[in-house]
Amino acid sequence: MKIEEVQSTTKKQRIATHTHIKGLGLDANGNAVPLAAGFVGQAQAREAGGLVVDMIRQKKMAGRALLFAGPPGTGKTALALGISQELGSKVPFCPMVGSEVYSSEVKKTEVLMENFRRAIGLRIKENKEVYEGEVTELSPEETESVTGGYGKSISHVIIGLKTVKGTKQLKLDPTIYDALIKEKVAVGDVIYIEANSGAVKRVGRSDAFATEFDLEAEEYVPLPKGEVHKKKEIVQDVTLHDLDAANARPQGGQDILSLMGQMMKPRKTEITDKLRQEINKVVNRYIDEGIAELVPGVLFIDEVHMLDIECFSYLNRALESSLSPIVIFATNRGVCDVRGTTMKSPHGIPVDLLDRLLIIRTETYGPAEMIQILAIRAQVEELVVEEEGLAYLGEIGQRASLRHAVQLLSPASVIARMNGRENICKADIEEGDSLYLDAKSSAKLLQEQQDRYIA
Repeated sequence: MKIEEVQSTTKKQRIATHTHIKGLGLDANGNAVPLAAGFVGQAQAREAGGLVVDMIRQKKMAGRALLFAGPPGTGKTALALGISQELGSKVPFCPMVGSEVYSSEVKKTEVLMENFRRAIGLRIKENKEVYEGEVTELSPEETESVTGGYGKSISHVIIGLKTVKGTKQLKLDPTIYDALIKEKVAVGDVIYIEANSGAVKRVGRSDAFATEFDLEAEEYVPLPKGEVHKKKEIVQDVTLHDLDAANARPQGGQDILSLMGQMMKPRKTEITDKLRQEINKVVNRYIDEGIAELVPGVLFIDEVHMLDIECFSYLNRALESSLSPIVIFATNRGVCDVRGTTMKSPHGIPVDLLDRLLIIRTETYGPAEMIQILAIRAQVEELVVEEEGLAYLGEIGQRASLRHAVQLLSPASVIARMNGRENICKADIEEGDSLYLDAKSSAKLLQEQQDRYIA
């Protein structure tokens, strides 16, 4: 008789390159802990990132920009993700890659502006008056139709709402009755009605009726607590891009054009500058009245050397605007051409924009740090690697690159399983290393066997 353990069907989180980064790993005084939050080394860069997080929280950083510069595989993207984790989910974080701006449908500057607006949040506080409770009675009062004839029209609706604390009878406008019919409200349902807008929302059926049927597709909800008439403060988080998009394509309308527009697949259209200015006016008015507060987020542009001179000149202007997020650039280039010109410049960024940036350098990892990073990656991927194997992987990281060493973990685990072992030992990694070339070895082979390849 064979007994098998049933594996849990809960969805396992997909493991990505930076899954192990949980924050910047700083202590209370802002000093970098050598190994914390998935980060190893890079103490100076992390402490600089920590200061940036503090400035963003105090809203002293808007309109400024940072540049992470360092060789490939030194943790530039990881640092940006660490900053986003430290800021939490309430602060917008919008990542993009320099090459995203090249689109056949939309201008480069429009793509940049759209991402700028995505990185600026708006927290809107609204006080709403609501009536909520279980419907105890629902009786529409009819009168003779005003237009004559035999039809009757509804003059008002009497509705009874019950909560734990008491009951209330309301007299409602006939338009709200239409909303009640639309939501299919019946006696025994729990609903709430907004006093300002007259919107009706059916929450579910009252759990007093839960035993009514054996099988039921309903959702049962408890009787609301408190009074029938309540004041609620609702906080909404939106980005400026959400407001732009909502106003650029108004929904609804009965004329033929809007019906056609709803049926056809919407093409990616530009949002005009005029519309944005109007939205900025409304946003500024909300902020002055204290209804909303601005939450400047982070726009992260990776591979920033891929932008061209037009984008850079646009960035100069965008960074000076009153509504602008914190921009973080990352690049691994040294002195190279600015795209679209023959001019050479550090990191492929024009000197006038470099002047506005605070530059954070990332250092290459030493052998000990590489082994620690590989150990963290093995733990995230749920692999067990022996000490000797980790040391050998560290050597590979020094010889080739850290990325290549991390990529060898998975093939080595498959080889170990084929050999009937759970743990990965040095022999498995050696076999994997012999099967796969790294970029440097491949380049060396090309150099040696140049005559065999088509040049």
